Amino acid sequence: MVLAWVALTALFRFVPIPFSAYMLQQQAAHWLKGDFSYDIQYDWVSLDQISWQMQLAVIAAEDQRFDQHYGLDFSAIQSALEDNANSNRTRGGSTISQQTAKNLYLWHGQSWLRKGIEVPTTFMLETLWHKKRILEVYLNIAEFGDGIFGVQAAARHYFNKSADRLNSHEAALLAAVLPNPILYKVRQPSAGVLRKQQWIMQQMNALGGKSFLKKLE
Repeated sequence: MVLAWVALTALFRFVPIPFSAYMLQQQAAHWLKGDFSYDIQYDWVSLDQISWQMQLAVIAAEDQRFDQHYGLDFSAIQSALEDNANSNRTRGGSTISQQTAKNLYLWHGQSWLRKGIEVPTTFMLETLWHKKRILEVYLNIAEFGDGIFGVQAAARHYFNKSADRLNSHEAALLAAVLPNPILYKVRQPSAGVLRKQQWIMQQMNALGGKSFLKKLE
């Protein structure tokens, strides 16, 4: 079974992902509640069909050391643990690679079992895929709203445009809701989401703008 899992991951380095485990989880959850109207919006696009602003926005928002680590960012984990110890809020330290592994193969929810599987899965992705492929898959399977998976579906749904035409403001707004796209709204952003949007745009500039993405090549 492990060999089949590795082989599938190797195949996914080259072919579009038809669906993710999290998509199936969400579909099943709605059906079990008797909600048969739930519809997944999903349209795969290659990385060169996603604006550089959108690519940079998720890195600025979620994982600014994406180009440096090998799946786990121990400094981010330590920072999250310190913040959680001094706050009533829980903040994660997951990298884009970890989130991709979780969304693609695993289930959502806090458990040591899932984390125990997530770590080797993340290392497998980092071994078999290059950074640009991890970012490409992440942007295609991340949830941006109820039933809205991937940046192409999000761009169409919220802005009536394709993902390659997203500008910095739109990209930062989409990235701002990623921690919880059901609670945080793109169409009716809270003051907190708008502050996060502005922070992301500042971080995009601080990272060096479009030139940062050359580090992934």
